[in-house]
Amino acid sequence: MNVNAELLSNFNSYSKTKQNLKIVELAEKQFNYPWGITFVDTNILLITEKNGGLFKFDLISNKKKKILHNIPVLKKNNGQGGLLDVCAHSDGYIYFTYSHKSVHEDSNKFSKKYSTAIGRGKLIDNEIKDFQVLLNGIPKLNSKKHWGARIVIKDNFIYAGFGERDEGMIAQDPQKHPGSIIRIKTNGSIPDDNPKYLGYKNWLPEIYQIGLRNPQGMALSPTDGNIYFSQHGPMGGDNIGIVKFAGNLGWKDIAWGGREYSGRKIGQSHFKDNYDKPIISWVPSIGIGSINFYEGNSFSEWNGDLIISATKTKMLARLEIEKNQVTNKEIIIKNHPKIGRIRDFEINHLGDIYVISDEKKSSLWKITNN
Repeated sequence: MNVNAELLSNFNSYSKTKQNLKIVELAEKQFNYPWGITFVDTNILLITEKNGGLFKFDLISNKKKKILHNIPVLKKNNGQGGLLDVCAHSDGYIYFTYSHKSVHEDSNKFSKKYSTAIGRGKLIDNEIKDFQVLLNGIPKLNSKKHWGARIVIKDNFIYAGFGERDEGMIAQDPQKHPGSIIRIKTNGSIPDDNPKYLGYKNWLPEIYQIGLRNPQGMALSPTDGNIYFSQHGPMGGDNIGIVKFAGNLGWKDIAWGGREYSGRKIGQSHFKDNYDKPIISWVPSIGIGSINFYEGNSFSEWNGDLIISATKTKMLARLEIEKNQVTNKEIIIKNHPKIGRIRDFEINHLGDIYVISDEKKSSLWKITNN
């Protein structure tokens, strides 16, 4: 067994950026536990709230507008779930991940079992119209934890990370969606080069990679074309990996340096050579969240670097990556007295960073060069 101790990282050793930051508060305390953020165009953002709220925010007028929708999202008593990621695509659709509220097949009563789902609709006159459910994960579970679920679209393929719903070894079952990377076409159809059709007959057709715990970030690299994901470990073991055909990250046979919250050891080794390895794993945990590769002029020295967010440590950090290895790390902001637990961020065409927080009264924040 290979311990791979060099993959383990402690954020307490990171230096602070020397960049001069200007942090501007927009939409002061106007969002209730927002989760996802996306640019519709250069001046318009869409922001989701866990309780089902969806808003358009105009960066010119600094005003928000409620967007109507009929997404079948679990709104109340949703735990870690609800209306989650949002992604505006050039095909004119808005793509969502969410906790799907199900109805019993033999009655009109709502089920107490739910699943992570992917859907899309079009934003027309402040309303999401013609909403389609593209994938409703199976099995439905009564857990309200570990939904995932960030998405990236590459070449008209949707990649989405589905959390294992706190079910542990379900992530090793390729006939169940929880704990996997999903790959489908933007119209919901199944690619014929997914693992099921190329030697992995027992896999569900939508599954591309297995063995994940709770993926909370996903980003397409402009440098190498790979898709990177971030995921929560248990007590320690938050990590970043690369999407791989028929890959397996190993949860819950291994925990990437993490332990049970009781302190009990998970597995016989931090890593095993028969599983895919992350490029970095944090011990202690940072609460890894959304990730994005930086492109822009506001902080031109960061171009090509991976920017990461973290809720637990209230942090934005920058990772330099060369040949799938992290070569340098620095903190951009940490424990900002007003921003709080950073949930998601987007980078605009200028390179300014827009941030929302996992707070009952979250503002929208802009980080630019002072």
